Amino acid sequence: MGQTLDDLPLRDDLRGEVPYGAPQLDVPVLLNVNENPFPPSEDVIADIAASVAEAARGLNRYPDREALGLRADLASYLGHALTSAQVWAANGSNEVMLQILQAFGGPGRLALSFAPTYSMYPEYARDSCTTWVVGRRAEDFTLDREHALELIRSHQPSVVLLASPNNPTGTALPLDVVESICDVAPGVVVVDEAYAEFRRSGTPSALTLLPRYPRLIVTRTMSKAFAFAGGRLGYLAADAAIVDALRIVRLPYHLSALTQAVARAALRHADGLLARVDELRRRRDETVAWLRECGLRVADTDANFALFGTFDDRHVVWQGLLDRGVLIRETGPDGWLRVSIGSAEEMAAFRNALQEVLAL
Repeated sequence: MGQTLDDLPLRDDLRGEVPYGAPQLDVPVLLNVNENPFPPSEDVIADIAASVAEAARGLNRYPDREALGLRADLASYLGHALTSAQVWAANGSNEVMLQILQAFGGPGRLALSFAPTYSMYPEYARDSCTTWVVGRRAEDFTLDREHALELIRSHQPSVVLLASPNNPTGTALPLDVVESICDVAPGVVVVDEAYAEFRRSGTPSALTLLPRYPRLIVTRTMSKAFAFAGGRLGYLAADAAIVDALRIVRLPYHLSALTQAVARAALRHADGLLARVDELRRRRDETVAWLRECGLRVADTDANFALFGTFDDRHVVWQGLLDRGVLIRETGPDGWLRVSIGSAEEMAAFRNALQEVLAL
């Protein structure tokens, strides 16, 4: 027999850990990882193919290490008078977040967030040898301002991680709460806006706060609204000095020439790729209303998913849906489940399957 993890000189804090990952199962309806259900259109595919072909002509050379063209395109997309010097990009928002913890966390430093929230945050802290502290959210999953401020004053974190809309609850943060946290946080404050394009009308972005708070970082991704999960492109907006800090810890040539070319092609078609976001918002709101009509609790959501419950044994419900060909996510507080918003056909399949399970 070959060696096991126990035989390796693994870091002690990694012993007993398992790789992160939502179940990847071959079922007809996949509603568990918050993907956009709509593939790129043919004109987008054609532009991507042509861009990859052009980039391939130079694959014998290293890519643009600074991704200057891509960063300029991202700044233009975000608006708010941002420049390329204030934007950074990496292989998914996961790499962006890890780079933030590598630059501003580390041994002897502390990162703080409020549960329930994105399950990868403590892993970023662990991987960067950063102490992890987690506070609580209110019963309705909003952030308790006084609790948050008290925890920050007490622990003096180097990094505060705030998801808005929050995953897995979908809860958006009021800007005055973000401002209060920025006013007292001694380190950097990260507002993770991975689902920003799905916000309900009138829900603001923390991008508007960047001119006033030089230690604020707003992260985004192309995986969700852009239907670009397979492209792996995450990015952030912040003060140029923060971008320079991340350039210190990034790996050389971390974004391939192909990734940059494909992402820039997708950004050229931003209007078309985002055109169905409104449709997904409507379907989300319809799903929330339907779940509540079924007598279930549903968290208010500004994302492309809904957290619903509560169940005495959520795994039985999850398994019942899976047995009927529908995969959702068993995540969040005990008793709750999360469903991503898919196509009309996928959501009909979800409703039919859940009705059958609830009738048992």
